[in-house]
Amino acid sequence: MDFRQLRTFSCVAELGSLSKASDTLRVAQPALSRQIKLLEHELRTELFTRNGRGMVLTEAGRLLLARTSGIVRQIDQIRDDIQSAKGPPSGQVVLGLVPTVSCVLSARFARRSVERFPGISLRIVESYSGHLVEWLHRGEMDLAILYGRSADLHLNVESLGRDNIVAVGPRGCGLSRKKSVDIGWLLRQRLVLPSHSHGLRALIEHAAAQRKIKLNVQLEADSFRVLTSLVEEGLGFALLPPSSVHGEVADGRLETAPVSRPMTRELIFASPIDRPASTASLAITALLREEVAACRKEGLWDIKLS
Repeated sequence: MDFRQLRTFSCVAELGSLSKASDTLRVAQPALSRQIKLLEHELRTELFTRNGRGMVLTEAGRLLLARTSGIVRQIDQIRDDIQSAKGPPSGQVVLGLVPTVSCVLSARFARRSVERFPGISLRIVESYSGHLVEWLHRGEMDLAILYGRSADLHLNVESLGRDNIVAVGPRGCGLSRKKSVDIGWLLRQRLVLPSHSHGLRALIEHAAAQRKIKLNVQLEADSFRVLTSLVEEGLGFALLPPSSVHGEVADGRLETAPVSRPMTRELIFASPIDRPASTASLAITALLREEVAACRKEGLWDIKLS
């Protein structure tokens, strides 16, 4: 296997199409097809299933992608770092954000990144903490802001502080008139929650178990935007960080109130522990710290320092 074959394989796997990969890599389709066939011949197995919809990875292809995608990115970053040594930072940076952070940071941070570092191609991936940790370990992501206990992740981590959880309800529910709501009362209401695989759900389930309360969950939503829209429709209460619904509260579409027994989650910067950060990644990390500090100063993000 050589690097050109692996880079072609990685690009086709990501895009699911030889024609799209050809446009991205600026290489003719017959040449790309030949590289894939040489790679399959060397490994003595098919890596893709070809059909009318494009190229779909076989089980062997998925294994190869998992083992090599991080390697391909590291080699690309070495090239970018050498070029950056003679000028401003360049190359691609993949930034992961949990949904409740993404809704606060993504747009404004992307604007600052484009203005400050025009040579950096920033890719923002929104997902839950478990997925982000997996992609960091596999080398498919450069850095992330996520929730979790920093000591358990086997990553380079920096604590940002603890994010509060508040009660969230529809307009007219009365939460905005309360100084706080009793956590026992809240847990007995009809709730709209993420599924059991989500860290926030585990936190809420633990609080209910401590009080021997059976949760009334008729609707689940693993999409943050779907979850808040269900609350807007009056289909239940939710528990979320206040920063994540700042706009909806300001517009009068949702109401919030602190809970009587504070519920918090640790928010952290995380990056892979087994490889050095690229020049572009270090630049984005520094800019991200500035943006988080700005959000705190502007009152958009109520994170309590650890």
